[in-house]
Amino acid sequence: MFRLTSLNLNGIRSATSKGLEDWVAATAPDCICVQELKAQAPDVAGKFETLAGLRGHFHYAVKKGYSGVAVYSRHEPSDVVIGIGDPEFDDEGRCVELRFDTPSARRSVVSCYFPSGSSSEERQQAKFRFLDRIYPRLATLAAERELVLCGDVNIAHHEKDLKNWKGNLKNSGFLPEERAWMTRLLSDGGLADVYRGLHPDETEAAYTWWSNRGQAWAKNVGWRIDYHLATPALAATARQAQVYKAQRFSDHAPLTVDYGFTL
Repeated sequence: MFRLTSLNLNGIRSATSKGLEDWVAATAPDCICVQELKAQAPDVAGKFETLAGLRGHFHYAVKKGYSGVAVYSRHEPSDVVIGIGDPEFDDEGRCVELRFDTPSARRSVVSCYFPSGSSSEERQQAKFRFLDRIYPRLATLAAERELVLCGDVNIAHHEKDLKNWKGNLKNSGFLPEERAWMTRLLSDGGLADVYRGLHPDETEAAYTWWSNRGQAWAKNVGWRIDYHLATPALAATARQAQVYKAQRFSDHAPLTVDYGFTL
């Protein structure tokens, strides 16, 4: 079995102060993909290079206290690929890929933090540019090797993926163009939505993010914007998926999938 978790930390210092490391130790994932480190290398040094015995591999943003992603792994990768090859978004620390290549298999685990467009029209246009840039990269990668991408995609794909879908039809994260991009990725891009493969009709239990406004958490007015996106062969091995809500480490909830393969 290969246990893989994805979690937007909303700051690694904040999340670890809320008991994240103890939870990771108890659940014992093989890898945990995290987004929004909100830290740079000097902040991580001596404190967060490892998490519950897992070694971290990082992509930091240039801007302090902003973005940043990592994959913490129990297994030593054969290679680490930083960024998507676009300076605009690589400066924002949005993607890190760990490769685990053996004579019999070529597999990757990717942690990715897609931009949010909710703050301004300028950021929404940046989000569209990111979607344009990362689609061919993911499609090419999926054609060359088996992979699982974990991350905060900042897109709710279907109406069942958020509580108030009617009120969000014109809002970032549920725009027609964003949803069409997800449909294209899952039909032509060579990736599958692992959680939906296991739970095709789940609604409220599937939410992974809640606004800090309007008692969204208490009322479970949530969105499903955190994903495991895998090549079909790996997605087919998924045995169970769980959104963990018993304890809060950030405004997102951890999404853990157990796969039927080993590295």
